[in-house]
Amino acid sequence: MPRLYMLLCLLGLVACNQPKEVSSIAPINWESRRVLVPLGDTLSAGKTYLSVYSQVYSQDEHRTHDLTATVSLRNTNISDSVYIETAVYYNTHGEAIRTYFDQPVYIRPMETVEIIIDEKDQAGGTGANFLFGWKAPKNADAPFFEAVMISTAGQQGLSFTTQGKNVK
Repeated sequence: MPRLYMLLCLLGLVACNQPKEVSSIAPINWESRRVLVPLGDTLSAGKTYLSVYSQVYSQDEHRTHDLTATVSLRNTNISDSVYIETAVYYNTHGEAIRTYFDQPVYIRPMETVEIIIDEKDQAGGTGANFLFGWKAPKNADAPFFEAVMISTAGQQGLSFTTQGKNVK
C-alpha cells in the first residue's frame, strides 16, 4: 500500500510539471475567423505598430522582470467589421518571432480579440513589438490596438498599458 501511494504521488508530481505552452499563439480559433472571400479594393488599408514588453528592467540593466502581456485587437465600429491581414510579433532586435495567422481574419463590430504573451515567454525581451496590417470600410474607424502588461509577486504588482500607433 505505501508503494502504491508513493507511486500515485510521483505520477501527480510528474503530471503537474509538464511543460506548458508559453505563448497563446491561438487563444481563439483563428481558423474560424478566416475571411473566405478576397477583400475588395473598396476598403481602406493601414498598418499599426504596438509596443509590447515581455520584460522590463528592474534595479539595474542586468536584471529584468518578466511580464504577461494581453494584446487587444478592438473593433470600435458599431456596424462594420474590420479585417486584420497580419499580426507579426518582433523581439527587441527587430527579428520576427512569430506570425499569428497567414490569412485575413475578421473582427465583428464592437468585438475584442486578444493575444496573450505568457510571463514565461521571454522571447520578445524589453523591446518587443507587433506590427498589424488591417483593412476597414472607407467610412469606418480603424481598429484600435492596445496592450496591458502585468506581473504580480506576493502582495506587489506591476501593470501598465501601451496603445498602437498608425504607421506608413
